[in-house]
Amino acid sequence: MSLAMCPLCSEDEDIEVVRPLGGGRNVVKHRCGYEWEHGEVASPQKQRSAHAFSDLKARFPKPEDIEPERLARAARLKEQYLVTRPDFEPEVAAYWAKYQQVFSPDGLRTCDPRVLKDFANSDVGAHPGNQATFNSAWNALGDAAAGESTRQTLEYLLYGPDDVPLADRLQHLLTGAKPFAMTGFKEALLTRALCVTQPDRFLSILKYTTQAGGKREIARSVYGLELPAPESVNWTLGRLVLWSNDLLHTLVGDGFANQQHAAAFLWWAKDQP
Repeated sequence: MSLAMCPLCSEDEDIEVVRPLGGGRNVVKHRCGYEWEHGEVASPQKQRSAHAFSDLKARFPKPEDIEPERLARAARLKEQYLVTRPDFEPEVAAYWAKYQQVFSPDGLRTCDPRVLKDFANSDVGAHPGNQATFNSAWNALGDAAAGESTRQTLEYLLYGPDDVPLADRLQHLLTGAKPFAMTGFKEALLTRALCVTQPDRFLSILKYTTQAGGKREIARSVYGLELPAPESVNWTLGRLVLWSNDLLHTLVGDGFANQQHAAAFLWWAKDQP
Protein backbone atom coordinates (compact mmCIF):
# COMPACT_ATOMS: atom_id res chain seq x y z
CA MET A 1 0.00 0.00 0.00
CA SER A 2 1.29 3.47 -0.85
CA LEU A 3 2.12 5.93 1.90
CA ALA A 4 -0.84 8.06 2.95
CA MET A 5 -0.29 11.77 2.35
CA CYS A 6 -2.75 14.55 3.14
CA PRO A 7 -3.98 16.01 -0.18
CA LEU A 8 -4.38 19.43 1.43
CA CYS A 9 -1.12 19.73 3.38
CA SER A 10 1.15 17.36 1.40
CA GLU A 11 2.34 15.87 4.70
CA ASP A 12 2.55 12.20 5.63
CA GLU A 13 2.95 12.54 9.41
CA ASP A 14 0.25 12.29 12.11
CA ILE A 15 -2.21 10.39 9.91
CA GLU A 16 -4.54 7.99 11.69
CA VAL A 17 -7.03 5.40 10.48
CA VAL A 18 -10.60 6.51 11.24
CA ARG A 19 -12.33 3.32 10.04
CA PRO A 20 -11.66 0.43 7.66
CA LEU A 21 -13.63 0.16 4.42
CA GLY A 22 -12.52 -3.33 3.41
CA GLY A 23 -10.50 -4.44 0.44
CA GLY A 24 -7.37 -2.86 1.86
CA ARG A 25 -8.92 0.59 1.98
CA ASN A 26 -9.42 2.88 4.98
CA VAL A 27 -10.77 6.28 5.85
CA VAL A 28 -7.79 8.18 7.26
CA LYS A 29 -7.47 11.55 8.92
CA HIS A 30 -4.61 14.04 9.07
CA ARG A 31 -3.92 16.26 12.08
CA CYS A 32 -5.32 19.21 10.09
CA GLY A 33 -8.74 17.53 10.27
CA TYR A 34 -9.08 16.49 6.62
CA GLU A 35 -10.40 12.94 6.01
CA TRP A 36 -10.11 10.89 2.81
CA GLU A 37 -10.10 7.33 1.54
CA HIS A 38 -6.75 5.61 1.19
CA GLY A 39 -5.82 2.16 0.02
CA GLU A 40 -5.17 -0.14 -2.89
CA VAL A 41 -7.97 1.19 -5.11
CA ALA A 42 -6.25 4.34 -6.28
CA SER A 43 -8.64 6.05 -8.64
CA PRO A 44 -11.22 7.31 -6.07
CA GLN A 45 -8.37 8.58 -3.92
CA LYS A 46 -6.79 10.42 -6.82
CA GLN A 47 -10.09 11.94 -7.86
CA ARG A 48 -10.77 13.17 -4.35
CA SER A 49 -7.23 14.53 -3.97
CA ALA A 50 -7.49 16.30 -7.32
CA HIS A 51 -10.85 17.76 -6.29
CA ALA A 52 -9.41 19.00 -2.98
CA PHE A 53 -6.43 20.57 -4.76
CA SER A 54 -8.64 22.24 -7.38
CA ASP A 55 -10.92 23.58 -4.68
CA LEU A 56 -7.99 25.10 -2.81
CA LYS A 57 -6.50 26.73 -5.89
CA ALA A 58 -9.91 28.06 -6.92
CA ARG A 59 -10.08 29.94 -3.61
CA PHE A 60 -6.66 31.55 -4.09
CA PRO A 61 -6.93 35.22 -5.17
CA LYS A 62 -7.21 35.76 -8.93
CA PRO A 63 -6.67 38.73 -11.28
CA GLU A 64 -10.41 39.29 -11.51
CA ASP A 65 -10.50 39.93 -7.75
CA ILE A 66 -8.62 43.23 -8.21
CA GLU A 67 -10.58 46.47 -8.13
CA PRO A 68 -10.52 48.31 -11.51
CA GLU A 69 -8.93 51.44 -10.04
CA ARG A 70 -6.04 49.41 -8.64
CA LEU A 71 -5.47 47.79 -12.03
CA ALA A 72 -5.54 51.21 -13.68
CA ARG A 73 -3.01 52.58 -11.19
CA ALA A 74 -0.71 49.58 -11.76
CA ALA A 75 -0.95 50.14 -15.52
CA ARG A 76 0.02 53.79 -15.13
CA LEU A 77 3.00 52.85 -12.96
CA LYS A 78 4.10 50.26 -15.51
CA GLU A 79 3.89 52.80 -18.34
CA GLN A 80 5.93 55.25 -16.27
CA TYR A 81 8.52 52.61 -15.38
CA LEU A 82 9.01 51.37 -18.94
CA VAL A 83 9.87 54.86 -20.21
CA THR A 84 13.31 54.40 -18.63
CA ARG A 85 13.72 50.72 -19.42
CA PRO A 86 17.01 49.50 -17.94
CA ASP A 87 19.30 47.17 -19.84
CA PHE A 88 19.73 43.59 -18.63
CA GLU A 89 23.10 43.54 -16.90
CA PRO A 90 25.57 41.38 -18.89
CA GLU A 91 27.01 39.73 -15.78
CA VAL A 92 23.54 38.57 -14.77
CA ALA A 93 22.93 36.98 -18.17
CA ALA A 94 26.31 35.22 -18.02
CA TYR A 95 25.70 34.06 -14.44
CA TRP A 96 22.24 32.69 -15.28
CA ALA A 97 23.64 30.84 -18.31
CA LYS A 98 26.43 29.33 -16.20
CA TYR A 99 24.07 27.98 -13.57
CA GLN A 100 21.57 26.73 -16.11
CA GLN A 101 24.38 24.41 -17.17
CA VAL A 102 25.39 23.62 -13.58
CA PHE A 103 21.78 22.75 -12.69
CA SER A 104 21.28 20.49 -15.70
CA PRO A 105 21.17 16.77 -14.81
CA ASP A 106 24.70 16.23 -16.10
CA GLY A 107 25.96 19.44 -14.54
CA LEU A 108 24.69 18.53 -11.08
CA ARG A 109 26.37 15.14 -11.25
CA THR A 110 29.76 16.49 -12.27
CA CYS A 111 30.12 20.02 -10.86
CA ASP A 112 32.58 21.02 -8.17
CA PRO A 113 30.72 21.19 -4.83
CA ARG A 114 32.12 24.67 -4.25
CA VAL A 115 30.14 25.91 -7.27
CA LEU A 116 26.96 25.00 -5.37
CA LYS A 117 28.14 26.81 -2.25
CA ASP A 118 29.03 29.87 -4.32
CA PHE A 119 25.48 29.93 -5.70
CA ALA A 120 24.03 30.10 -2.20
CA ASN A 121 26.21 33.07 -1.32
CA SER A 122 25.89 35.11 -4.50
CA ASP A 123 23.48 38.01 -4.99
CA VAL A 124 23.90 38.24 -8.78
CA GLY A 125 20.43 38.60 -10.27
CA ALA A 126 18.56 37.93 -7.03
CA HIS A 127 19.69 38.49 -3.44
CA PRO A 128 18.90 35.48 -1.18
CA GLY A 129 19.80 37.22 2.08
CA ASN A 130 22.04 35.99 4.86
CA GLN A 131 22.87 32.29 4.52
CA ALA A 132 24.57 31.73 7.88
CA THR A 133 22.61 28.53 8.59
CA PHE A 134 23.52 27.02 5.23
CA ASN A 135 27.18 28.03 5.56
CA SER A 136 27.46 26.64 9.08
CA ALA A 137 25.94 23.35 7.96
CA TRP A 138 28.23 23.22 4.93
CA ASN A 139 31.34 23.84 7.00
CA ALA A 140 30.29 21.20 9.54
CA LEU A 141 29.67 18.57 6.86
CA GLY A 142 32.62 19.39 4.63
CA ASP A 143 32.62 19.99 0.88
CA ALA A 144 31.95 16.40 -0.20
CA ALA A 145 28.98 15.63 2.07
CA ALA A 146 27.47 19.11 1.88
CA GLY A 147 27.86 19.17 -1.89
CA GLU A 148 26.11 15.81 -2.19
CA SER A 149 23.23 16.93 0.03
CA THR A 150 22.83 20.14 -1.96
CA ARG A 151 22.98 18.22 -5.25
CA GLN A 152 20.25 15.82 -4.12
CA THR A 153 18.14 18.75 -2.92
CA LEU A 154 18.37 20.44 -6.31
CA GLU A 155 17.77 17.20 -8.21
CA TYR A 156 14.60 16.54 -6.21
CA LEU A 157 13.33 20.10 -6.67
CA LEU A 158 14.08 20.35 -10.39
CA TYR A 159 13.77 16.75 -11.60
CA GLY A 160 11.88 14.94 -8.84
CA PRO A 161 9.28 12.22 -9.43
CA ASP A 162 6.71 13.23 -12.05
CA ASP A 163 3.88 12.09 -9.80
CA VAL A 164 4.88 14.62 -7.11
CA PRO A 165 3.93 18.15 -8.22
CA LEU A 166 6.57 20.87 -8.04
CA ALA A 167 4.67 22.68 -5.27
CA ASP A 168 4.73 19.54 -3.13
CA ARG A 169 8.42 18.84 -3.82
CA LEU A 170 9.13 22.41 -2.77
CA GLN A 171 7.10 21.89 0.40
CA HIS A 172 8.96 18.69 1.26
CA LEU A 173 12.27 20.55 1.06
CA LEU A 174 10.97 23.57 2.99
CA THR A 175 9.83 21.36 5.87
CA GLY A 176 12.86 19.06 5.83
CA ALA A 177 10.64 16.05 5.11
CA LYS A 178 13.34 14.53 2.90
CA PRO A 179 16.37 13.18 4.80
CA PHE A 180 18.79 14.35 2.11
CA ALA A 181 17.57 17.99 2.21
CA MET A 182 20.48 20.34 2.76
CA THR A 183 20.22 22.33 5.98
CA GLY A 184 19.65 26.02 5.27
CA PHE A 185 18.87 25.53 1.57
CA LYS A 186 15.36 26.87 2.01
CA GLU A 187 12.82 29.17 0.40
CA ALA A 188 15.06 31.94 -0.96
CA LEU A 189 17.64 29.55 -2.41
CA LEU A 190 15.09 27.05 -3.72
CA THR A 191 13.18 29.86 -5.43
CA ARG A 192 16.42 31.30 -6.79
CA ALA A 193 17.23 27.92 -8.35
CA LEU A 194 13.80 27.93 -10.02
CA CYS A 195 14.47 31.46 -11.31
CA VAL A 196 17.65 30.21 -12.96
CA THR A 197 16.21 27.06 -14.50
CA GLN A 198 12.77 28.46 -15.48
CA PRO A 199 13.52 32.15 -16.15
CA ASP A 200 10.39 32.66 -18.25
CA ARG A 201 8.14 31.68 -15.34
CA PHE A 202 9.74 32.67 -12.05
CA LEU A 203 10.08 36.25 -10.88
CA SER A 204 13.22 37.02 -8.90
CA ILE A 205 11.23 37.75 -5.72
CA LEU A 206 12.57 35.05 -3.46
CA LYS A 207 10.24 35.08 -0.45
CA TYR A 208 6.50 34.65 -0.18
CA THR A 209 6.22 36.99 2.78
CA THR A 210 8.80 39.07 4.61
CA GLN A 211 8.91 42.37 6.43
CA ALA A 212 11.11 43.85 3.71
CA GLY A 213 8.55 42.85 1.09
CA GLY A 214 7.78 39.49 -0.47
CA LYS A 215 5.20 38.37 -3.00
CA ARG A 216 2.41 38.79 -0.46
CA GLU A 217 3.39 42.35 0.40
CA ILE A 218 3.89 43.30 -3.25
CA ALA A 219 0.45 41.93 -4.19
CA ARG A 220 -1.09 44.08 -1.44
CA SER A 221 0.85 47.27 -2.21
CA VAL A 222 0.64 47.21 -6.00
CA TYR A 223 -2.67 45.46 -6.67
CA GLY A 224 -4.60 45.69 -3.42
CA LEU A 225 -4.82 41.88 -3.19
CA GLU A 226 -4.65 40.24 0.23
CA LEU A 227 -2.90 36.89 -0.14
CA PRO A 228 -3.28 34.46 2.76
CA ALA A 229 -0.82 34.32 5.62
CA PRO A 230 0.88 30.89 5.59
CA GLU A 231 -0.13 30.17 9.17
CA SER A 232 -3.79 30.93 8.50
CA VAL A 233 -4.51 28.26 5.85
CA ASN A 234 -3.71 24.61 5.15
CA TRP A 235 -2.45 25.42 1.64
CA THR A 236 1.26 24.74 2.35
CA LEU A 237 3.97 27.31 1.82
CA GLY A 238 5.15 25.43 -1.27
CA ARG A 239 1.82 26.02 -2.99
CA LEU A 240 1.61 29.62 -1.84
CA VAL A 241 5.08 30.31 -3.24
CA LEU A 242 4.17 28.97 -6.68
CA TRP A 243 0.62 30.30 -6.86
CA SER A 244 1.68 33.81 -5.82
CA ASN A 245 4.52 33.80 -8.36
CA ASP A 246 2.19 32.75 -11.15
CA LEU A 247 -0.40 35.34 -10.10
CA LEU A 248 2.13 38.19 -10.14
CA HIS A 249 3.59 36.89 -13.41
CA THR A 250 0.13 37.13 -14.99
CA LEU A 251 -0.61 40.53 -13.50
CA VAL A 252 2.65 42.19 -14.51
CA GLY A 253 2.08 41.23 -18.14
CA ASP A 254 4.26 41.78 -21.19
CA GLY A 255 6.65 44.53 -22.21
CA PHE A 256 9.61 43.68 -19.97
CA ALA A 257 13.02 42.49 -21.12
CA ASN A 258 12.82 39.45 -18.84
CA GLN A 259 11.40 38.31 -15.52
CA GLN A 260 14.11 40.10 -13.52
CA HIS A 261 13.09 43.31 -15.25
CA ALA A 262 9.45 42.60 -14.34
CA ALA A 263 10.42 41.87 -10.73
CA ALA A 264 12.38 45.12 -10.57
CA PHE A 265 9.24 46.96 -11.65
CA LEU A 266 7.22 45.31 -8.88
CA TRP A 267 9.85 46.22 -6.27
CA TRP A 268 9.74 49.80 -7.49
CA ALA A 269 5.95 49.98 -7.74
CA LYS A 270 5.56 48.65 -4.19
CA ASP A 271 7.08 51.82 -2.78
CA GLN A 272 5.26 54.36 -4.94
CA PRO A 273 2.82 56.61 -3.06
